[in-house]
Formats: sequence, C-alpha cells, structure tokens
Amino acid sequence: MKDFYCVCGQRVFFENSQCLKCGRALGFDPRSQTMLALQPQAGGELLSDDGQRFRNCRNHHDFGACNWLLPVDDQRTYCQSCRLNKVVPDLSETGTVIQWAKLEAAKRHLIYTLMQLGLPVEGKQEAAELGISFAFLEDSRFNANVREAYIATGHASGLITLNLAEADDEHREKTRRQLGEYYRTIVGHFRHESGHYYYDLLVRGKHWEAPFRELFGNPDRDYQKALYEHYGRPTSVDWPSGYISAYAMAHPLEDWAETWAHYLHMQDTLETAREFGAIARKPGGPDQASGEDLNGQDLNGQDLDELVADWMELTVTLNALNRSMGLPDAYPFVLNDRVVAKLRLIHQVIAAARQ
Repeated sequence: MKDFYCVCGQRVFFENSQCLKCGRALGFDPRSQTMLALQPQAGGELLSDDGQRFRNCRNHHDFGACNWLLPVDDQRTYCQSCRLNKVVPDLSETGTVIQWAKLEAAKRHLIYTLMQLGLPVEGKQEAAELGISFAFLEDSRFNANVREAYIATGHASGLITLNLAEADDEHREKTRRQLGEYYRTIVGHFRHESGHYYYDLLVRGKHWEAPFRELFGNPDRDYQKALYEHYGRPTSVDWPSGYISAYAMAHPLEDWAETWAHYLHMQDTLETAREFGAIARKPGGPDQASGEDLNGQDLNGQDLDELVADWMELTVTLNALNRSMGLPDAYPFVLNDRVVAKLRLIHQVIAAARQ
C-alpha cells in the first residue's frame, strides 16, 4: 500500500474519508491510484486541488461505507469496487452495515492490489462470462431471519462469496484456531478466492496449464472428495516441505489459491515497506502504465529471486519486532525451493496478463 498524504502535509490512509488535521474531505481515485483532498461544490460535486471533478460513490452517501470516487461525468452511481457487488446483506440494521463495511474495506484493498499488479478487473456488466463479482451473505446460524442454514466462503464461475460472519472478529478468531489457519483474515479470504478466479481466467485451458500440472498437480482431481479427505485426517506436519500452508495440501487448486494469496501478501507488504522506508526502493522499474514487462518482473523492476530476497529480509525484521513485543512471529512460513517455484509460475502468469 502507498504512503498517502493530504495537501496539508498530514499522512492519511487508504480507508480515510476526511483529513483529521485540516478537515478536508478525502477520496480514493482508482484511475490514478491515489488519495485526493477534495472541496465540496454545488450539486454534490467534489473538486480536487488539480482541478479534477468527482462524485462520491452511492455507498458513501447511503451508508458511509466507501471512500472511492467516480469522475463527475460517469453516469454510474457506484464506484469501480462497489459495482462489482452482486448481492449484499439486508442493510436495514446498523450492526449489519458495520459488518458489511468491514468486508467492503477488505475488498477495496484487494482491488487496489490487483490493479497495482496490472491484472484485469472487470465486472459482469463489462464481461458477462469472464467478469468478477461478489456476494456477501448470511446464514441462519448468525441470523435467524434468513433461510440458508450454511453459507460457505468460496468461488464459482467468477462469483466470490463471503459469509458476513467473517467480519465478526470473535467468530473468525475461533474458526482460525479450530482450523489452524494462521492468516485467516478478511483480506486473506479475498486474496485466496481471487486466486480461484484468476486460475479460471488466466490458466485453465491456456498454455500455463502444463506447468501448473507439473508444480501443483492435476486440477481435475475430484474436488469434493479431496476436501472431505483433507478435513477427515489430522493436519500433516509435513506441509512445510512443499506447500505454503496445510490447507494447500487439500487439492491442487487450493494449493494454487493459497500460493496466489501469499504472492499478493508479499507484493502488498513489500510495497508498504518501500513506501515507509523499511526497505530500499528499486530504481529504474518498468513503466506501470505501459505494462511492459518482458522478463516477468514485478512493479519495482525485480525478478522473483530479488522479490523473495527482499521478502525474507523484511520478514526476519517483522519477526524480530514481534519478539521484542513479546508476540508470536508475524511470519511463521517457509519458502523452500518448491514453494518458490510455485510463486515463480504465478509471477510469470501475472506478468503475461499485464501485457
């Protein structure tokens, strides 16, 4: 994530809608990938310091749940992130709005990273068969007024579904402990499920499928049987030998999605570290706008080996900081040669998609 500043010099953050120092309205412009300080104008328009005119997303007006902007001449009422929604929960209750807003904030973080990587982010309105959409649903375990007994987080045909209960910190932490999932976070869910979507979009039926099979295994293996067997046996202690997580062992497609999510973790965290001066910036990176990237380099001109080297240096620092605070390691993972090979394939697939 970038290090954003208001025009008054105050540091602001990706989720902010107002500068706490000068009081100006703030909004995120997805086209320029930056936070803007805004002056309200007649008719609900917002004027940026460089003379651009915007409107707020409807979810900002109705629920205070979005800080993304639309160009003033855009006839749509929802921003680039919110118009990807297919289903949202009943928002007549304040508590539901609060939980849903947490999911929306994490979704915007995902969309930001996908755009930074140059990946296609199109909704069903723009690409009916290949677009991405989101559904935020409840089940009767947490809301007695709905019929569905169980809503599972997952992906199918471009639709990513999240159970609203994942926004409840207590429930999510309980589930995380039960399943032994160290990084069970809302943004982690989005990153994982986006991996399934981009597998279908970029790998399935393409020339990438052959190297996928070599590294991850047969994607056509019986999925439901594999998950049944995975949850029916004790968690293997051998998963660090070739997988990024224990769940990655369940099925080749879950291995891909877990590794994809980890790649997004790495890219986003490294960008944040560079922006805040925790690691050095790499000079002479490729032009993000042109998407030119013939060697599979990331947004800072690195090949995967350099990316992994920076990542390992950063995570050693993160773990040391946590230990100094008496906390568990922030990064308890192992990137051995087999995991790095899987990350390399994802790196190459994304680089090709950017072109």
